[in-house]
Amino acid sequence: MAAQRPPKDMRKLMEQAQQMQAQLAAAQEELAVKTYEGTAGGGAVTVVVNGAGQLVAVEFDAFVLDSEDAEMAGDLVVAAGNQAFAAANEDAASSMGDLGMGMDLGGLLG
Repeated sequence: MAAQRPPKDMRKLMEQAQQMQAQLAAAQEELAVKTYEGTAGGGAVTVVVNGAGQLVAVEFDAFVLDSEDAEMAGDLVVAAGNQAFAAANEDAASSMGDLGMGMDLGGLLG
C-alpha cells in the first residue's frame, strides 16, 4: 500500500507555516541588532539595551555620580533599564504580531 499524500489544503498550510517560520527567524535577527533607550531622572541616567535582551550601555550625568545617595542612582538605572526593555518588548510584539496576519488556516480554527 502506497503512502498517502497529505491533502492539498494541508500541504498549503504546511508551506505557509514554513514561510511564517522563516519570517519569524528574520524578524528575530532584525530585532536582535536594534537598540532601545530608556531614561530616568529627567535624563540623568540613560540605559541602552538591544533586542536580544542585553544591556549595551549605561550613561550618567555627573551629578548622579557625585551624589551621596547611591540608592537613588541604582533606582534611576533600574527605571531607565525597565523603560528601555519595555520599548524593546513592545517593538518585538508589534513585529511578531504581524507575522500571522493573512495566513489562511483553511477553517482549522473553527
